[in-house]
Amino acid sequence: MKLKHTVVISSLIFSIFIVTVGCSSISSNETNVQEIKVAAASDLSLAFKEIGKLFEEETGAKVTFSFGSTGQLADQIGHGAPFDVFAAANIQFVDYLKEKELIIRETQTTYAFGRIGIATKLDNDMNIKTLHDLLKPEVKKIAIANPDHAPYGLAAKQALETTGIWEQLECKLVYGRNISDTLAYMETGNVEASIVALSLFNEEKMSFHLIDEPLHAPLEQSIAVIGRTSEYHLANEFIQFIKGPVGKPVMERYGFIVPEGK
Repeated sequence: MKLKHTVVISSLIFSIFIVTVGCSSISSNETNVQEIKVAAASDLSLAFKEIGKLFEEETGAKVTFSFGSTGQLADQIGHGAPFDVFAAANIQFVDYLKEKELIIRETQTTYAFGRIGIATKLDNDMNIKTLHDLLKPEVKKIAIANPDHAPYGLAAKQALETTGIWEQLECKLVYGRNISDTLAYMETGNVEASIVALSLFNEEKMSFHLIDEPLHAPLEQSIAVIGRTSEYHLANEFIQFIKGPVGKPVMERYGFIVPEGK
């Protein structure tokens, strides 16, 4: 009887040991998963979410994105935000951080060129196809991203200025914090039209008409590894992945022009 009791206790102890070791192993494996944090311009939200999943599948690492206006993200990085990669919608913001010695210079590359266009709801019957159509009296409100810190908003302003209608439309303008917010104004019916990135176009939800490229400065989008990163190799691998055989077709499908090389 005593022996049987001892065997039962020993079995219980062994079972607890196995469970404990198993949990410790799982916890250890979770802890050992590499992770990078990517600060990315809002125009990249759809493309990067898709690329991020593919990158995770290939590497076993984790990618966490923070999307926002390029200028605001650059400011956060300047104040010590713990990002590993910065994907900007305008090369000037990455160049600015380079001057501050906050990025690793040799990792900076132009990963894409973007396009802008006029987005309206599918049930909008105002026939808005060109910038001059925005002058129609029935068009009460137009959204663009804030040109002070959002490159796509600056491109929209430049296009309106080049066309010669900025001053006429200024009283109609509503400013989004970033390009995603700008699109949301149109989707919710708060404005009749938004000038947004081609990369956010969804044919099932909106009509979209491209704005001629010569009307604004090129939207050269630059990316780099942040100097304070502890995951240099993984961060740099992610950058190469974007322009590689897996990431490039995804970027192109969302309307980006991906340059060859650096």
